[in-house]
Amino acid sequence: MPALEVTGIVAGYDETTVLRDVSLKVASGGVTALVGPNGAGKTTLLRTISGMLKPSQGEIRLDGEELTGLPPHTRTRKGLCHVAEGRAVFKRLTVRENLVMQAERGREKEAVERSVAVFPVLGKRMSQTVGTMSGGEQQMLAMARAYVREPRMVLVDEPSLGLAPRLVDTIFEFLANGLVAQRGVSVLVVDQFVGRVLEMAQSAYVLRRGEIVFCGTSQELSKSDLFAHYVSEGSAG
Repeated sequence: MPALEVTGIVAGYDETTVLRDVSLKVASGGVTALVGPNGAGKTTLLRTISGMLKPSQGEIRLDGEELTGLPPHTRTRKGLCHVAEGRAVFKRLTVRENLVMQAERGREKEAVERSVAVFPVLGKRMSQTVGTMSGGEQQMLAMARAYVREPRMVLVDEPSLGLAPRLVDTIFEFLANGLVAQRGVSVLVVDQFVGRVLEMAQSAYVLRRGEIVFCGTSQELSKSDLFAHYVSEGSAG
């Protein structure tokens, strides 16, 4: 059974349909890449899976359990974590306050300690207001959410956006080894560095104009004409 199964999703905004009969699967304990040009609907798909956007058709299942009609906070409790584009953190709060808010009641101290273990720099910023931190440090804090909540499935939207190469390496290392290799978490990731994502992913989908136009292994995509096209065109958005 796949960790995440999306079947026949149709979704959009107001009268505009963005996703058209989109289906994909994410294997348990693996990484799946979602690739496509700007405006293809990648962010819309992640928002639909996490419950931020309601589809007009289709089903979403997590470990076989249907999530389609559930609100975002219920999906979170069931093990789905969405690390949204733009570092969804509370910038007026401190690092410690952000981490405590994500922790289960009674496990706040443990959540802070575990976050510092995976991102040591956060240990030096506990009392710092998040809005005064660098973009890379804010992204580490956003990613720490995926560690603190102990999810089964993580959706990651453009984690490397705006980061220096050194920090990009840190984020990808966390995804591949911290989450997947050590924790057995399943990951669906969208990122502008298509080649880097495919290196750590086992499977891949290409989304174009709201429709899936490729489904296969990451190696198959790397060797296809689509790979060269989307690397040159870019995949953000």
